[in-house]
Order: sequence, then structure tokens, then C-alpha cells
Amino acid sequence: MIIQFISDYLSYLEIERGLSENTIAAYKNDIFLFFEYFGKINTIEEIKRTHLSDYIKHLGKTGLNTSSIIRKIASIKSFFRYLCAVKKLRTNPALDISIPKLSKKLPKIISMDEIEKLLKTRMNTRELAVFELLYATGLRVSELVELEIKNIDLKNNTLKTIGKGSKERVIPIGENAKKALDAYFKEREFALKLSSSKNKSQDKVFLNNFGEKITRQWVYTFIKELGSGIHKSISPHTIRHTFATHLLENGADLRVVQELLGHANIVTTQLYTHVSKKHLKDVYFAING
Repeated sequence: MIIQFISDYLSYLEIERGLSENTIAAYKNDIFLFFEYFGKINTIEEIKRTHLSDYIKHLGKTGLNTSSIIRKIASIKSFFRYLCAVKKLRTNPALDISIPKLSKKLPKIISMDEIEKLLKTRMNTRELAVFELLYATGLRVSELVELEIKNIDLKNNTLKTIGKGSKERVIPIGENAKKALDAYFKEREFALKLSSSKNKSQDKVFLNNFGEKITRQWVYTFIKELGSGIHKSISPHTIRHTFATHLLENGADLRVVQELLGHANIVTTQLYTHVSKKHLKDVYFAING
């Protein structure tokens, strides 16, 4: 019966809330680990508040970082909230369970000078197009990997992407990114013609040497190696943070940045205003001592 409840909940996340496969997989893993920890539990009514408290103590002893613990607790709370909403439970055992507070760390960014240095790094046309597009649009790595040819409009310098919660947004493409894409598309067509792979992906923008869709891991590895040129550990998300921060530093409206990033809550976007102020302060003291 518990397995059926979990299955119904995962279907709800997919159909009703439109969450991505990766997010649903994370929920599934968190919930299954919770029940595995307690062993033999036959009915959902057996779960009490003490089970939740014991499990949180257990998580604290596993060495997991705070953000991972918060996510696991949030997954479990969401599951029990769903069970109450669909009348499978009368009382919610996770209702009063508190989630540890996460200290807000300012995201790492790259300076304009460092961006210029990265652009002088030797890259092939695909790598340059990936970097330029990440910096020009602030796309998440999953959005970049799934980006389709039909959603690129180089005449109007825009692209369309589907973000978290299946929310669609249209993002402008800068001239540098457009030029990089133009150069890449010429090689892309040639590579597709030569490819004999059965997994060729005609619809995706970015393809590997076999004409197949690039992977998230490839993007992470490429950006990490790129960062070694400026002696920094960076990721695709670093480029996304940098995109947002540089927009704000150059006078962009906070609501516009929220829309471009696809943030559901403007509070998330406001974090970049703190990054922007810190960066300006660092620059000031570097100049004035």
C-alpha cells in the first residue's frame, strides 16, 4: 500500500505540478530512503512524529551538507502533505517538523576581465557557442542540453526555453552569441551528414561529434576545464550567476532579471543584488586601498 501511495504521489508531481524527471527522481529517492531506514512499516498510519525526528537526527550524523538534509526533509514533508490533501491520512506527522536553516552563501561569479580572458581561450565552434550562449542567456545546464533548433530565432535574436515547472520563457540573444551560433550551425550540419549514429538528434541544438545530444556531464567538464585558465573552479551555474550579476551591475531591473532567469520568486533573484554590491565594494577597495 505504501508503494502505491508513493507511486500516486510521483504521478501527481509529473502530471499536476509538471516537475522535471530529475526532480521527480530526487523526490522518489528521498522518500524511499526514509522508509528503508525504518525497515518494516506496513501502513502509512504507523508513521509518527517521532519517526521524523529520529530520521532528521540520523541525517545529521551521516555527514550530509545542510542543503541536502533540507531537501530530503522537504521531500518527506511534501509527501505527507499530499497524503493529507487526498484524504489518505487524517493527521500529518510531518506538520510541525522544522527544517534546518541554511546560511545564505553568495554565489561565485566571474569578473568582466575574467570573461574576456576566457573568451581568448582556444575553443572549437561548439565550445564557444555553448559558453557564449550560457553567458548571454543565463540558461540552466539542463535547459541548454534540451534546447531545440525550432526554439532558436536568429532573425529576432531570441530563444525559447522550457524551465522548471514547465514554464516557458523567451530570452534575447546578444550579437556575440548569435555569431558563435551561426559559426557552430555550419559545422553542425556537416557533422550530422557524416554521422552514422543511430542516436542522431536532429532537433537538439548542441550535438557531440557523433551527432548525438550533448550531456550535462560534458558541459560541466568543459566549463570546469575552461575555468582552470583563470585559476577558478567554475560550473555552468557560475556562468548563470555571472549573467544575472552583470545585468544588475549594468542597470537591469530586478523584475527583468527574474523573468530572464525563470525564477518563480523574486526573493531568489534578490540574492544577486547582494552579490552585485559586494563586487562593487571589492572593486572600490582594490582601487582605493
